[in-house]
Amino acid sequence: MSVVPSRIARALSVAGVAIVVAALAACSSTPSSSNTSPSGSGLQTLTAGKLTIATGEPAYSPWVIDNKPENGKGFESAVAYAVAEKLGFAKKDVVWTRTTFDSAIAPGPKDFDLNIQQFSISDDRKKAVDFSSSYYTTSQALVTTKSSPAASVTTIDGLKKIKIGVATATTTYTLLKKEIGGNNIAVFNSNDDAVLALKTGQVDAVATDLPTAFYLADSQVDNGVVSGQFADTSGGDQFGIVLPKDSPNTAKVTAAVDALRSSGELDTITKKWLSTTVNVPVFK
Repeated sequence: MSVVPSRIARALSVAGVAIVVAALAACSSTPSSSNTSPSGSGLQTLTAGKLTIATGEPAYSPWVIDNKPENGKGFESAVAYAVAEKLGFAKKDVVWTRTTFDSAIAPGPKDFDLNIQQFSISDDRKKAVDFSSSYYTTSQALVTTKSSPAASVTTIDGLKKIKIGVATATTTYTLLKKEIGGNNIAVFNSNDDAVLALKTGQVDAVATDLPTAFYLADSQVDNGVVSGQFADTSGGDQFGIVLPKDSPNTAKVTAAVDALRSSGELDTITKKWLSTTVNVPVFK
């Protein structure tokens, strides 16, 4: 909607053009956030004085503890509050909302200022939304059960002989297709559905990012085990905070993330909420 069709523009008077431009600005997805927050660092937010942050429903540990992002517990909840503070928002001025993963990165208007739920930064997604700089880099891993044939698989060739479940529209799915092809990949709407398929024997393993894999193995799968991770030759899967496309706040949010990284606070948060000493074999 950023371009006025030429045949319409030619037909309009100068005054008419002004009206159309105003109307287009009103329905643009970019600032639906058009208020300037007096308590923030000049950010344009959905609600003046408030920073609306979205996450998933439910939101899982270790990203969010007890599905309560407002408690500040869990890696992404802690990162969100740290970023908000850098932007000039007190904890009481952060408003949480929920979105699905897919809707958050789809084109169109957004009902959040920021969204944090393990969004991997990719060029395709950048066509629809903005990203902050990365606040975490991870690899992808497999969750299975100790009794599954997948538990003893140590090679990429071996992975091609088992059935692997993965959530749709994720970079994990993209990686799986690249590494092992698509014949033995079962795609599900969510990690929950993929885990259910593992429990019912429809798949031998579930692929997801490494921290989530540990959570699933420890809390969601009986006799669960993280059997291995994929070698990361591109520097890892980088998670970024999502903002509406062409948001006026993207540069400031990136600056906030960068400041947390430079000060060491981001590393402290990471060590507190995510294990950094795990030893998971890499598929050869």
